[in-house]
Amino acid sequence: MDADLGNYRRSYEKNELLLKDTPENPMELFQKWFFEVDKFFPETETNAMTLSTIGLDGYPKGRVVLLKKYTYEGFIFFTNYNSEKGQAIVNNPNVCISFFWHGAERQVIIKGKAKKIADNLSDGYFESRPRGSQLGALVSNQSEIVASRDVLEKELAALEKEYEGKEIPRPDFWGGLIVEPIEMEFWQGRPNRLHDRIRYTLNSEYNWIKNRLSP
Repeated sequence: MDADLGNYRRSYEKNELLLKDTPENPMELFQKWFFEVDKFFPETETNAMTLSTIGLDGYPKGRVVLLKKYTYEGFIFFTNYNSEKGQAIVNNPNVCISFFWHGAERQVIIKGKAKKIADNLSDGYFESRPRGSQLGALVSNQSEIVASRDVLEKELAALEKEYEGKEIPRPDFWGGLIVEPIEMEFWQGRPNRLHDRIRYTLNSEYNWIKNRLSP
């Protein structure tokens, strides 16, 4: 197999990102970009982000997960704590999350540390999920080998019967993680590959320092 992709090119010309126009706190810029993408590019799953961890085997691994909440403190998503990514985070909480919004020709790259959120916050979100998603969390031993899909379907059917008319409890192995950022980079595509890159770095006094990076 030999696939030459050298001619895959496009010119990025939709917007600009100037240092003088950026706020002091990167979360404010993230919120502005998020709202703009969500409004003007409805076909985009705006909260889809790539989470990269260092696995127990020493290799980095990225996968797409869904952002469910963000605050000035960080970015929250939910997962099975016993999953491959969950165990990787226990072993090494240094992670990277990134958003690529191709319609807006923008990406945001965030380095930070991940940790569990409070149980009551995980309980609240779990209760808000559709029953099918709640039962799915109980059924799936995420990242473990399973004999067949039929096994999962049968376990789901059994749980549907068991919890018919009952409240479904959040399992202890499932809940939220927050990524607390120490660095956030905003990338805006520009013509001639002279892209705008603004990086915010958190210093030892917990102030954000911002700089323009060469593309």
